[in-house]
Amino acid sequence: MKHTVQITIDGKTTDLPVLEATAGLDVVDVRSLISQGVYTYDPGFLSTAACDSTITYIDGDAGILTYCGYPIEQLADHSEHLEVCYLLLHSELPTAAQLHQFKSDITDRMPVDPQFAQIFNGFTQTSHPMSMLCAAVAGLASLFHEGLDIYNPDHRLESAMQLIAKIPTLAAMSYRKSIGATFVDPDPALGYAENFLNMCFGETGRASQVSPTLAHALDKIFILHADHEQNASTSTVRLAGSTEANPYAAIAAGIAALWGPSHGGANEAVLDMLNEIGDLSRVGEYVDKAKDKEDPFKLMGFGHRVYKNFDP
Repeated sequence: MKHTVQITIDGKTTDLPVLEATAGLDVVDVRSLISQGVYTYDPGFLSTAACDSTITYIDGDAGILTYCGYPIEQLADHSEHLEVCYLLLHSELPTAAQLHQFKSDITDRMPVDPQFAQIFNGFTQTSHPMSMLCAAVAGLASLFHEGLDIYNPDHRLESAMQLIAKIPTLAAMSYRKSIGATFVDPDPALGYAENFLNMCFGETGRASQVSPTLAHALDKIFILHADHEQNASTSTVRLAGSTEANPYAAIAAGIAALWGPSHGGANEAVLDMLNEIGDLSRVGEYVDKAKDKEDPFKLMGFGHRVYKNFDP
């Protein structure tokens, strides 16, 4: 049954269709209001749906996060990150054979051409890692532009796979540059998360010393961060992509948005806080500072803007 909402402007009544959601809240389609000479005003798009999607559903009040209908708890307990990547790309979980091929395809795409790696020579050791990563991902557009047709689903899939594969490599290179260390190439014998950790903290020519426990934990973190509906960085990528920009340039725009302290940069604030505390013996002191309303110190990393009652 179709529903409508009526709105009266200067004595003229307009019917606005209500679009029924398969999960969550229904939405009112306000696109016809412009013909009445009226815009909607919703700073931050807190009450605005920018698109319809079958990928991710969030209910912040209930603490629900699903990918393609799968609860995040189920995926975190029973899947690995690249399996979830396949799900997000194809809307279904892979068979064992499909997962094996997908993992092989990602591994094959992880290396970065030595000539392209020279982009990092333009930065200093004091350059912020996010600025380097943003520039490096944008630079991928210089490698993948000839013949790229964003309306071709095969080309879009290839772009996504290149990004899934190369962003860990470029992120690790950004980190290594910031600490003045030489780059460590991806190892085809390692899994996705272990490869990233080894590229960050390993040594060239030495076998991986990455703890399996840490690699397993990071893989779960990747799953939890794989998608999060229409957040700031996702919306930025969609806005840039709507101009038919190169997909790598659009993702670089999203990384720039992610850098902000009100978005992904909040994680950096946690690290800054831990560095400020410095030692376990000072934890009590800083907890007292956090409780003191007169003290400007803030305890970072607790609470979530969307998940008010339970954070999955």
